[in-house]
Amino acid sequence: MTNPQTLPVWASLQAHQKELETQSLKTLREDQARQEKLTLTLENITGDFTRMPATIQTLDLLFALAHGQNFEAMRKSMFEGEKINLSESRPVLHTALRSTQVQPLFVDGQDIMPLIRQTRMRMESFVRAVRTRQQRGFTGKPIDTIVNIGIGGSDLGPHLLCQALKDLEGVQSAQAPALFFVNNLDSAALRDVFKTCNPQTTLFLLVSKSFTTQETLVNARHAKNWLNKAMGEMAHTQHFLAVTANAQGARDFGIINPDMIFPMWDWVGGRFSLWSAASLSFALLAGWNAFATLLAGAAKMDEHFKTASLPENLPAMAALLELWVLNFWAVPAIAILPYAQRLELLPAYLQQLEMESNGKSVSRQSEPLSYSTGPIIFGSCGTSCQHSFMQWIHQSPTALLSSFIGIKHDPLALEDTHQALLKNLKAQAQALEIGTSADDPARTNPGNRPSMILWLDRLTPFTLGQLLAFYEHKVFTQSILWNINAFDQFGVELGKTLARE
Repeated sequence: MTNPQTLPVWASLQAHQKELETQSLKTLREDQARQEKLTLTLENITGDFTRMPATIQTLDLLFALAHGQNFEAMRKSMFEGEKINLSESRPVLHTALRSTQVQPLFVDGQDIMPLIRQTRMRMESFVRAVRTRQQRGFTGKPIDTIVNIGIGGSDLGPHLLCQALKDLEGVQSAQAPALFFVNNLDSAALRDVFKTCNPQTTLFLLVSKSFTTQETLVNARHAKNWLNKAMGEMAHTQHFLAVTANAQGARDFGIINPDMIFPMWDWVGGRFSLWSAASLSFALLAGWNAFATLLAGAAKMDEHFKTASLPENLPAMAALLELWVLNFWAVPAIAILPYAQRLELLPAYLQQLEMESNGKSVSRQSEPLSYSTGPIIFGSCGTSCQHSFMQWIHQSPTALLSSFIGIKHDPLALEDTHQALLKNLKAQAQALEIGTSADDPARTNPGNRPSMILWLDRLTPFTLGQLLAFYEHKVFTQSILWNINAFDQFGVELGKTLARE
């Protein structure tokens, strides 16, 4: 990996962009061979990239860029556990959390696969104990309420899962506990918990990789006081569970039962941790089978990303085409537009995944960059976004990339409303493509604005696992192309340090 601007193909892409500037998306879409190359399907998920300003020649140049940045070798290095997080000298193995492989995978001489399998078994056992009301609190009453205290990756991923899949049969079961999320120093959410919940039947999940996160520990101490005030000085010992890489920190806090401490590992970054015990809240809410199916969907995307060639590789294709418009068409931002209310938290989740990963200004060799890396990520659900910021997307002088997510079939939806929802999605993509002209300039839409559509057949734990793993691999691929480290986040540390001081 090197500065991509030093590769001859970078200059070729710049020249190619000048050639395409005068061609309309509508004209490009008349090429059937191009349409086929820009539509990729992996079982339950399809990427429609036909409204991107790209030709077959563009794809060939982008593939050459990926080869020039040693994409295949870097992809192999990640899956094999090499220390590709150079600044922290760590491997990057969130994919191992959903793997079913039996062969060993070593980190610093230790096979991590038995650790992962053991933790899954512990998680499954705990989920069954809570959902069958065998898990008891300090006074002997069964636990029926879960409060997840965490922030960033310890909240966004699990919260998204619970919101997106809240209609599952397991969530609707009488076994499902009540669930709350507390993720901010603002005590409003915690006050609601104290007003609503019974301390005798409430279990707090403290999710913090370092167990030093200020927001999480402040809220945890208030929860601890609430429990002990209601039931006695040691009540908290049976009402807290920690998910952390700092077991001693959890013990110092007062979680003295080792069965109530679940591991996280240095080789999994916080924003990639939803596949671990960090998502116990979702497993408790929906049941173990739902969580296992989520892992299976992600593993399916892992295998595809690991083995598919670039022309057939769904995450890599999306990564290349996004880089094409970000770096060569001066597009500064991506709007994440799920046309599904249950995915309303997806834009916030992807903000962290993408902007914390690729919002970097130095290379893997610690050299200043002379080109843009991670874009601004924002978004909201369709169709509500059509009545807010979509005006800017259609008529602003600055074009950005619109990334639509659609669910083809929703057995729970009213059929007429679901069809209207999908028609609106397609209409927005078409409007961005073709625009409209009018005698009144204020009524003119320029069109030729890039967009892509990800279609899920249905929204299930399996397809959601596929979708989230797709985004992870897209982000990683772009970090390879930009020659940056997607797996550190030193930009967040200064503010934390100053707040502590």
